[in-house]
Amino acid sequence: MALIHTTGIHHVRLTVTDLARSRQFYSDVLGFQVAAESPGDVDDPAVRSDPDQLYGGVVFAANGVLFGLRPVAKAGDRFDSERVGLDHVSFTVASRDELTQAMDRLDRHGVEHGEIKDLAAFGIAILSFHDPDGVNLELTASL
Repeated sequence: MALIHTTGIHHVRLTVTDLARSRQFYSDVLGFQVAAESPGDVDDPAVRSDPDQLYGGVVFAANGVLFGLRPVAKAGDRFDSERVGLDHVSFTVASRDELTQAMDRLDRHGVEHGEIKDLAAFGIAILSFHDPDGVNLELTASL
């Protein structure tokens, strides 16, 4: 049987509880640019189930990867990395110095984060933090 030859990740979409809060986090804190936004009312159940209307959400362009938010989770729900599914999302930055700059930016926005951790065996350094729904995020740089 032949392998499926993928050429990369096309997009990632996260389910969120509060679209406005998450949109602000990803655009203001991480600096992602909006590529597309649903024209529909997020409170309309027909919109929330329609892929043509982006499920009522927003899609960001993040250096060649599309990153979407789908506002269908119930208020008060929280991400749990120990359930089946997503563990974390890691975004690449150009250098370890950019991790330091990102740490300063997160501080300015009041976003709690870990320390920069070198994972020499993998040739990377990481900076971990969470989005407003508790999704584990990382910034990763080559050492």
